[in-house]
Amino acid sequence: MSSSDYSARHLSVLEGLEAVRKRPGMYIGSTDSRGLMHCLWEIIDNSVDEALAGHGDSIEVVLHADGSVEVKDHARGIPVDAEPKTGLSGVEVVFTKLHAGGKFGSGSYASSGGLHGVGASVVNALSERLDVEVDRDGKTWAMSFHRGEPGIFADKGDPRPDAPFTPFENGSELRVLGKVPKGVTGTRVRYWADPQIFTRGASFQAEELTSRARQTAFLVDGLTLSVIDRRGEEETSESFRFDGGISEFVDFLAPDTPITGTWRMTGSGSFTETVPVLDERGHMVATELERQCEVDVALRWGTGYDTVFRSFVNIIATPKGGTHQGGFEQGMMKFLRAQVEQNARRLKVGNDKLEKDDILAGLTAVLTVRLPEPQFEGQTKEILGTPAVRSIVANVIAKEMKERFASPKRDDKAQCSLVLEKVVAEMKSRISARAHKETQRRKNALENSTLPAKLVDCRSNDVSNSELFIVEGDSALGTAKLARDSEYQALLPIRGKILNVQKASISDMLSNAECASIIQVIGAGSGRSFDLAAARYGKVIIMSDADVDGAHIRTLLLTLFFRYMPDMIRDGRVYAAVPPLHRVVVINPGSKPNETIYTYSEAELNGVLAQLKKANKRYQDPIQRYKGLGEMDADQLATTTMDRSHRTLRRVNISDAAAAEKVFELLMGNEVGPRKEFIVEGSAALSRERIDV
Repeated sequence: MSSSDYSARHLSVLEGLEAVRKRPGMYIGSTDSRGLMHCLWEIIDNSVDEALAGHGDSIEVVLHADGSVEVKDHARGIPVDAEPKTGLSGVEVVFTKLHAGGKFGSGSYASSGGLHGVGASVVNALSERLDVEVDRDGKTWAMSFHRGEPGIFADKGDPRPDAPFTPFENGSELRVLGKVPKGVTGTRVRYWADPQIFTRGASFQAEELTSRARQTAFLVDGLTLSVIDRRGEEETSESFRFDGGISEFVDFLAPDTPITGTWRMTGSGSFTETVPVLDERGHMVATELERQCEVDVALRWGTGYDTVFRSFVNIIATPKGGTHQGGFEQGMMKFLRAQVEQNARRLKVGNDKLEKDDILAGLTAVLTVRLPEPQFEGQTKEILGTPAVRSIVANVIAKEMKERFASPKRDDKAQCSLVLEKVVAEMKSRISARAHKETQRRKNALENSTLPAKLVDCRSNDVSNSELFIVEGDSALGTAKLARDSEYQALLPIRGKILNVQKASISDMLSNAECASIIQVIGAGSGRSFDLAAARYGKVIIMSDADVDGAHIRTLLLTLFFRYMPDMIRDGRVYAAVPPLHRVVVINPGSKPNETIYTYSEAELNGVLAQLKKANKRYQDPIQRYKGLGEMDADQLATTTMDRSHRTLRRVNISDAAAAEKVFELLMGNEVGPRKEFIVEGSAALSRERIDV
């Protein structure tokens, strides 16, 4: 833009949005795929807020093949008339002014998901192009923006972000695209994320979008949310609608068999807070306002021990909790502690006190609160900070639980009794585990606790530098002893396939010799008593054969780590060794020593052989195919798998704990049906040549 056509108007539009472009992380958290998805949530949440206010019952999200995304609703439509203070149309105010909109001070929404009024304008500032169309007052109005600045794109056919753009100079205007029948209203927003802002690999995550759409449909009764993905060869679409609300959400989330029905608890409370409000002259004046907070909870206890807790504020997920979650835990703890004290003799509890973990074990709960202008810690809205919400939620929980426990119905009495028995059993288990841990600590302090005889330990005490290789079988152990660096590499052999801990109980796992040896050698405990700081090794490397049985053993070991030592995986301490499949000896002419090449797949072997043939080089035939680690000599094993300067390791990580949980349950859990379906569906991709027969 030259200085001649740069006017004061451009300054007024861009002064706020330039800050967003310079520091995008302050507003959307990051500039990778997570930040990209955060922008999309901002636009979707605006449409959801309309549905919450009773306007419109359907939202459609379309991922276009050109990388853009479009959100359509049939709500009231963004106002198109002039906003009195700025003289700009409502559409331009919403998309160019930070801290402006229906959620900011005017009271258009009793409770809304969008926060602080920056959502749409931030998305606009971080978009190479944004087009908005509004059906309102019998017409379709439209406006386009380029990196936050309103103007006109000279398009021919389909809209493109790189089309010639002319910014408005003296005054902006809404284009009229056509007429719509009377009473038809709605908004359509389509935007192209700015490649100058977002990292190269950033893309919209269809799975995450689908999961969030399903979640929102659970939270807003009667809302239909559709997701259409046109980026692949075939268009895919999913639609969600749940009239049962968060009760259905709890049933969907619950990972275990229920011991209670799904209990629904609702209530409300009021509080006062002093907030700055715009007066008639446009000045911010501190005003004391009466606020109403509505609480809606659905929960149930199950036979398992995992806790699934989801909390929301005005349908915005708060994964890190906040005052509403604190209030839930406070109210539940206070009530159940009182109940246990009243029934102490029947439950045989003595003077022991319930703790939070005892109550949350096996609980699946969804907590939603709705209130105007919630305070959040940070713009990404992950923690609710409004202090008064804590006591309101605690009071609602205490009141509703009291009514449930006082119910004369036989079914309610039976379920309440089961809840008390479960939390008390969990408390006793925790106390017993703590006593056992103290006994073990005293034992370790008084006498040298002997490690398993089959452990071949290393000399170094430097945890960060030490490595434990879990080796399959004694034959591989013998070779590994000669191949290792005894200063920092320890070896622990296991006999074949260990127990599948996904199916087994804790007592079965602890009584299994192989599982007990692994936990004892690592030295950090297991389950809730696991202490990462006590781990004796900086790396745990699973070294199994490169065949089907080896892969099964590796899966069983990873299941043990995931179920009982997940912090080892989260901290990036668990690895899988990558032994080679083939050894190709290239024959060099004359006295020049032969060259050895290791390959790790059939495709890599074929490529190496093709290169040798092209270079007219000979190789020893037949090519050695390793069936197991025991077939290698010490030098070969050291070079390929154990020597830090040559080996390849695969680090095991949990990018999404919930997704990992589902995979382990599918592959290793009790239900055979889903596993059979998975194997049958994937059988077409398996080559028979890969199976050893």
